[in-house]
This record gives sequence, structure tokens and C-alpha cells, in this order.
Amino acid sequence: MTEDGPAIRVGEPGPGPVHLLFSEPTRPYGEDPALDFLVKARGQWVSIETLVRTWDGDGLDTFLSSLAEDFRGWEETRSWRSLERDLTISAEHRPGGYVHLTWGIHHDRPPSEEWHFETTTVHAAGEEMRSLAAEFQMFLTSTVG
Repeated sequence: MTEDGPAIRVGEPGPGPVHLLFSEPTRPYGEDPALDFLVKARGQWVSIETLVRTWDGDGLDTFLSSLAEDFRGWEETRSWRSLERDLTISAEHRPGGYVHLTWGIHHDRPPSEEWHFETTTVHAAGEEMRSLAAEFQMFLTSTVG
């Protein structure tokens, strides 16, 4: 969380690595299940942001929780995507007990302004993934407006 409101930082901030900041969760249509939040990717060579639209979080916290519960590993790549595919995640369990999350940020509207960006963060399986899932659950339920 930040002083300005609910936020989650994924990855290490600094001049080299890219980190992600999720902030400003809102319900743009009142009681409607639409839930929007801002995702920013920042690093030495990148500074982008886009609005992500979900349908009540699209099960992002559940997806991350399932990765934590399977801390012993899994075979195939697992994936998640937001309602309008603004944000995608693919997860791989690697030897040594680490989960590699590839975060895709996509801006597909309008065609002349289309861009896609991906970065990978590495997390220890188990407790670190459980903590990340809990942060996202709190974030997705702490909407403003």
C-alpha cells in the first residue's frame, strides 16, 4: 500500500530492473462488477502505463493463490488474462523452487497507438507467492469510488 491509496509493487525498484506498480482500483460504474486499475512498468529503459479493466478482478487473486498452493511445482505454463486482455500473466515453476511470472501489458486501442510490453519477475514458491496473492486480494477489494 502507498500513502496515496492502495497499491502493489512487483519486482525490485532501481535503475536496472523493471518493476510494476498496480494502483487506483476503481469501480467506474458504481455497483457494477467492472473493476479498473492502473498498471505502470518502470525501469531504466521503460516507463509505460495502461488502464486494466477486469470483471471483479477476473480471479487474479485466485490465480496467484493457486500458484502458491502448488508450491511443489507444476509441469505446464499456467496463464491468466484480464477481461479486455490489457494484462496477461504466464507462470512457470522452475527448478529450485522459483516461480517466474511473465507480465504482459497490452494497449490495443486504437490501432495506430497499439503496443505490447512484457517483463518477468521471479518469486520463491510458497510463502512469497502466498504473500503476493494476499496483497492482490486486498488490493482488488479496496476499491475507491
